[in-house]
Amino acid sequence: MNETKQIDRQKQASRILSIDAFRGITFFLMIVVNELHGIAGISPWLKHMPADADAMGFADLVFPAFLFIVGMSIPFGHQTRQKRGETTSQIIQHSAIRALGLITMGFFMVNAESGFDESKMAISIATWSLLSYVAFLLLWGVYRFENPTWTCLGKWAGLILLVLLAASYRGDQEMGWMSVQWWGILGLIGWAYLIAILIFQITGGRLMALLLAIVLCTTYYALSHSSLNNLYPNFSFLLSQGAHAAHTSIVLTGLVCSSIFFKPTGSSANHLRFLQAAGFAIALVLAATILRPHFPVSKIYATPSWCFYSSAICVIIFSFLYYLIDLRFIQSWTKYFEPAATNPLVCYLLPFILGAILNIGGWHSPLHQLTAYAGLFACVGYAAVMLAIVAALNRFNFKMRF
Repeated sequence: MNETKQIDRQKQASRILSIDAFRGITFFLMIVVNELHGIAGISPWLKHMPADADAMGFADLVFPAFLFIVGMSIPFGHQTRQKRGETTSQIIQHSAIRALGLITMGFFMVNAESGFDESKMAISIATWSLLSYVAFLLLWGVYRFENPTWTCLGKWAGLILLVLLAASYRGDQEMGWMSVQWWGILGLIGWAYLIAILIFQITGGRLMALLLAIVLCTTYYALSHSSLNNLYPNFSFLLSQGAHAAHTSIVLTGLVCSSIFFKPTGSSANHLRFLQAAGFAIALVLAATILRPHFPVSKIYATPSWCFYSSAICVIIFSFLYYLIDLRFIQSWTKYFEPAATNPLVCYLLPFILGAILNIGGWHSPLHQLTAYAGLFACVGYAAVMLAIVAALNRFNFKMRF
């Protein structure tokens, strides 16, 4: 199949299978690494590296893969909404609402983990956490009743429950109420997505403009960690969002990768796409290596070296998936990751929901009683079970979307 036919096939497809496969694998690994933190006796390289280690483990690649996939998906979501006849302002409004939903969920999840004073709350924090997930599902779940009034009531019930939970929250002595300790994984994705979609709209998705935006995000991060904050304390807030800029740069690398592989170029050779992707990955590695002495590799600090090394790895992984799935049509194996790819939010939240239920009962995860390879294989098996549950929920159209 020549490149022109390949591009046409991708345009006509409702989903891009290689992107879906990457998303599904990423969410599967997310479940694995979230459980690995409680497993003793395994290689530290399978877990998150300490903030000051100047290193990255396997687990430190999962979050940037989330961000990278967000970037790769933006052009297709934009194109779909354009075909529906939506204006630019409507698309931006939809994106802002979507980002707000992710930020809200991340905010609630973080406050359920720490910063609370359970003795001052009417219900246990485990119950509060579980009810917040119920509210998420009601508010952002996809469910259809014959009578649309019931659907509307479900949405309102979710919103009211979320407001009541926020009102009932009591923070510890320093915080008093819910606070932005950090935004949580979903919140960080939400902020990066919002900034990236605005950049995409402003630049029109032009490749050189996206590359310049990556440079600007990195420059902003560098300035936020420079002496300017001390010299001009009144303007310190303007330079306080370095982490968001760093995460946005990863989303933008996903946008660039999507442009390389799926934007028509007039070329008749697929191998040029791989050459461009290889050149982009090499450029990212070189940038990371140059910046590393100034900004050591750290996921916790969201340093540019971590961002660029992670993005380079994502470009390489996606290039392989594109070749395997879209060019060689070796696709049957992707069905195992399809549940996570098509219903990622439920896939992400399900382990947390089960964890809240365990906490209410005063139980601990049996996985964390295992060690070494037994624990590692158990975590992989647990992730497979989660995907099987999500697949069953998909059959009942139990999904979450914004």
